[in-house]
Amino acid sequence: MAHYTRREFTRLALLALPTAKLLSAVRPLDAAVPKVAGVRIGLNVPYSFGNNAMSGDDVLKNCLLLGVTALELRSQPVETFLGAPPATPRPAAADSAARAAAAAMAKGNAERLRQWRLTADPNGAKAFRKKYEDAGVLIEIVKFDNIYAMVDGELDFAFALAKALGARAISCEISTKDEDLKRVGAFADKHKLMVGYHGHTQVTPAIWENAFSLAKYNGANVDIGHFIAGNNYSPVEFIKKHHDRITHVHIKDRKLHDGPNVPFGTGDTPIVEVLRLIRDNGWPMQATIEFEYPVPAGSDRMTEIARALKYCRDALA
Repeated sequence: MAHYTRREFTRLALLALPTAKLLSAVRPLDAAVPKVAGVRIGLNVPYSFGNNAMSGDDVLKNCLLLGVTALELRSQPVETFLGAPPATPRPAAADSAARAAAAAMAKGNAERLRQWRLTADPNGAKAFRKKYEDAGVLIEIVKFDNIYAMVDGELDFAFALAKALGARAISCEISTKDEDLKRVGAFADKHKLMVGYHGHTQVTPAIWENAFSLAKYNGANVDIGHFIAGNNYSPVEFIKKHHDRITHVHIKDRKLHDGPNVPFGTGDTPIVEVLRLIRDNGWPMQATIEFEYPVPAGSDRMTEIARALKYCRDALA
């Protein structure tokens, strides 16, 4: 990864802005602050940019364009930086033979990644971390895919990698199997690093509370959009009750009754109330924007993310 100072990134970012519309929507970097009224507003990346294979340099450049100072970062850019084997592209599964080939390819990719993780040095991620922190961006949460399929050595690697990046938690999808939550929770307890289990619409408060009972460092990544769409009531009381087990909340706007993702401020999700709840109680959880609504005609993803950020910042002003 090339090294840039924050000032150099500012100049490059402004030169790279694709439209005047985006320039007007994005908050200038010099105005970016670590927290807004005590709340750290983060971004799930590179997922929110629509490309999980995006390089660490490009992720950082986009974050600086937007004035984002805190992240939930997926493991792929870091592992690529450390030399993880590239995944073989999977063929389109048009028929049964193609599906079988795609499944075999996925299995081969997973095995190559597993073998690499078992010998890789997670401390190499400290150089990745330094570049981000020098630019004013903190990696607070690291997300891992397929965590329940990891062997013990991979789990140790995942937690060590997150610590090398300066994270205070890892995140993953929640499992409905107690044995999965106990096993990952045991590694979380061993490494003394929280796991924020992410839930979609089918996840109820009882499912998270069960996870909490299985390990001290089992926690929740409460997606407030999925919560409102799946449970049809506000997540506020759950957040109040379990704030000490919540690593971060995903901020998005959805409609009730499994309704769609929509632009911020047009759905049923209590975004403003949740942000102010975090602010008023001084809780250390990150408010992490996860961009998922369809980009409107005539706009682009970066402009819409900038609007979402502005909505959150204005709510705390």
